[in-house]
Amino acid sequence: MGRALGSVRARAAAGATVVVALALVAAGTAVLLVLWSHLQNQAGLQAEVKAREVAGQIATGTPYDKLDLPDGEDRPVVVTGGDGRVLAVGEDVRAVDGKSVGTGKGVGGSGAGRSADDEDGEDDGTRLKPGEIDDDVDLRDGTADVDGNVAGYRFAAVEAKDSRGAQATVRAGSALAPEEDAVASVRDAMLIGLPLLLVVVAGVTWLVTRRALRPVEGIRGEMAAITASTDLSRRVPVPSSRDEIGRLARTTNETLAALELSVERQRRFVADASHELRSPIASLRTQLEVAVAHPELLDVPGAVVDTVRLQRLAADLLLLARLDAGERPADTRVDLAAMVREETSQRVADRVPVQIGELAGGEVAGSRSQLARVLGNLLDNAQRHAAGAVRVAVVREGEDVALRVEDDGPGVPESERERIFERFVRLDDARARDDGGAGLGLAIARDVAVRHGGSLAVRTGSVFELRLPVAG
Repeated sequence: MGRALGSVRARAAAGATVVVALALVAAGTAVLLVLWSHLQNQAGLQAEVKAREVAGQIATGTPYDKLDLPDGEDRPVVVTGGDGRVLAVGEDVRAVDGKSVGTGKGVGGSGAGRSADDEDGEDDGTRLKPGEIDDDVDLRDGTADVDGNVAGYRFAAVEAKDSRGAQATVRAGSALAPEEDAVASVRDAMLIGLPLLLVVVAGVTWLVTRRALRPVEGIRGEMAAITASTDLSRRVPVPSSRDEIGRLARTTNETLAALELSVERQRRFVADASHELRSPIASLRTQLEVAVAHPELLDVPGAVVDTVRLQRLAADLLLLARLDAGERPADTRVDLAAMVREETSQRVADRVPVQIGELAGGEVAGSRSQLARVLGNLLDNAQRHAAGAVRVAVVREGEDVALRVEDDGPGVPESERERIFERFVRLDDARARDDGGAGLGLAIARDVAVRHGGSLAVRTGSVFELRLPVAG
């Protein structure tokens, strides 16, 4: 149960439900407020219409006891004079805002009210002329007691002067009960519908999330099976949709392919290294065993050759291990032209003298020892295949420096120009132990070139080119 509640589906459903609930509560509150405001304004408009209707009768000279007032239960109306005395009141209206207004109709008689000027001669402040109605209206909520029933109303108060100049205030109300009932009905409908809607949202979100994550579960299950079986040739299922999950599956398969290639390469490397080490070790052991039994037959030069070969092979394997581990070259400046002059001057035992061609200036960033190892491997390869000439040159081409090693040998067949850079690969005419080496020189040279941000390739049959970017 706890696992299900902690799943992505549960969290997505809960999150969606909470968001929708907050949105619906906010929207529902806004709707109720707008609805109440609209209904309240409508009630105020109805009250204002009735108040102005009564005020119109007063302005035309209708006596207060003859006013045509609506039924109190429909529209309670109270007419007061300038001194606050009740001049007329609707039928069955007993009190307004808790203040008694008497009962009956026309309680004030026809002569009630104050004149345009009060007893001290001052204006009443309305600045209305006899027979006029004030354009302003005062709207407010209140209560009214109609035949013993107290309820809420929206009151509109309008000032008017009768034909004799007496001021009167007409206060008419419109019941708020229908508006309150309408708002309550909408509120109740929302309270009933909101939980049901949230249940639907949670259920739909759960189902949609479950369906969307089904391919992820398939990918996880297949990855678990691959891990358990160690069969890296298997691949996870790729959904037909071109969405994030589809891209995840394709990326996972690409990772598995790269991992399979790396593991297969590592297996071949271990097998080839074991094979290469077996021959010199077996030869050296045989010579030592013969020497123990027959000291006069000891082949010291042969033992030295096998030992040197073992030393070189161990050094090559160590360098490849460091490169595979991601060792980055030292961040130093190397002048390729100077390096070529220095390295070639030390090769005094070469079968074919090395000719120096153009040596253009140009520094590159990297490890001098590793770049010197590349140059040495390329020269060793050229010495192995040259008929009578080996040439090295450094040229500047745009933002790159190219180091080229060329020999006059038969060259590399076009179909083999990439395979020769694989580890432990030797062409058929270089299989002999004395000539072919271990097949690691060119592989190491290319790995070093790539680590330095450059490239190593066979441009023509017998021209090897190391291309590196100019430093800084």
